[in-house]
Amino acid sequence: MIVTVTLNAALGVSYQARGVTWDGTNQISSVRYRAAGRGVAVARVLHTFGHEVMAAGLAGGSAGEMIRADLSRSGIPAEFTGIRRESRRVLEVRDGADGRLLRFSEPGPYITTEELGRLAADYRRWLAGATAVVLCGSLPAGMPPEIYGSLASYAAEAGVPAILDAGGAALRYGVSRRPELVIPDLDGPPGAGGAAGRPGEAGPGANGHPGEARPGANGRPGEAGPEARTGPGEAGPAANGGLDPQALIAGGARAVALLSGHAVRAVTAAGTWQARLPAAGGPDWSRDALVAGLVPGVLLGWSWPDRLRHAVALGASATAEGEVDLEAYERLVGEVRVTLPAEPDA
Repeated sequence: MIVTVTLNAALGVSYQARGVTWDGTNQISSVRYRAAGRGVAVARVLHTFGHEVMAAGLAGGSAGEMIRADLSRSGIPAEFTGIRRESRRVLEVRDGADGRLLRFSEPGPYITTEELGRLAADYRRWLAGATAVVLCGSLPAGMPPEIYGSLASYAAEAGVPAILDAGGAALRYGVSRRPELVIPDLDGPPGAGGAAGRPGEAGPGANGHPGEARPGANGRPGEAGPEARTGPGEAGPAANGGLDPQALIAGGARAVALLSGHAVRAVTAAGTWQARLPAAGGPDWSRDALVAGLVPGVLLGWSWPDRLRHAVALGASATAEGEVDLEAYERLVGEVRVTLPAEPDA
C-alpha cells in the first residue's frame, strides 16, 4: 500500500455564484465540500489508476471530520491523527458569469508537541503495511522543519522508500535522510517549508529521534545546504529556482525531479532526462498529478523515460483536485517526448 502523508490537510469549499460583487450579498447557486491538500490529491490520482493507497496525516475539528468523510465517499482509505484545533479551509468562489475564480486560504492549525508525538506513533504503524510513502506539501504552524527528515528516517528504518515533495528548510532536512526521490517545490509561498521549532524545544533529530542535536542542511552540523554547492560544468542553481539538483544528489537524494512549467527534468547519479509535450498544455496542469505519476516507477522499477512519459501525460490530463481524464491520458502518453539534455527538444 502507498501511504500519502498530508500534514496540512484542508477542507476545500467551492462556491458557484453569478455576477459576484464586493458590495452587497452574493447568492450562491451551489456548494461543494472536498478533502484537499497535496497528499490527498496525490492519493486521488493513484486511486484512479488502481493503486492501493491510503491518505494519512493530521486533521481536526469539524473540517477534519468532513475531510475524512469525503475520502470515505471516494473509496480512499484514510487515517489521520487527530488534533485539537480545526483543520484549515480553502474557499473558492467562481463567478458563473465570467469564469473568474477567487480563492481564500486559511492558515494551518498550530500543532502541539503532544500531537506531534502521536503522529510519530501513528506513522510508524502506517509504515508496517506500506510499500512506499509520499511526504508532500506545506507544514502547519508549530511543526518543526525537521519533520520530513524524521519521517524519512522512520521510513528508511522500516525499509520503505520515501518520495519527498517539499521546499525550503523542510526539503533540506529531508534530503539528508536519503529519500528515493525528491521533488523540490520551487513555487511554494514563503514559509511553505515549515515554521521554526518552538522556543526552548528540541526538534526531532536528523535520525528521527526527538531530543538529539539538529543537523546542518545536509545532515552534518555547520555545513552549507545542498543547494549551495555546484560542481564544475554543472548548471547553476539559478536555472532551477536556486536549487542545484546535483548537490541534492550529493546531499543524499537518490533522484531529483524538477517540475518547471510543462516540463520535467529527472536527475540521478547515472544521468539526466527531460520530458515535455510538443504542444504545451493549458495553465491548469496538475502538479500533484505529476508527482503521483512519478510514484509507480519507484515501486515497479520503470526506466526513467517511462516514468517521465507517465507523469507528464498524467499532469496534463488531470485537474488540480486530482480528477483524471483517462481518455486524455491515453492520448497524451504517446506524445510525450523524452530527451537527454544534449539532444534537440523538437
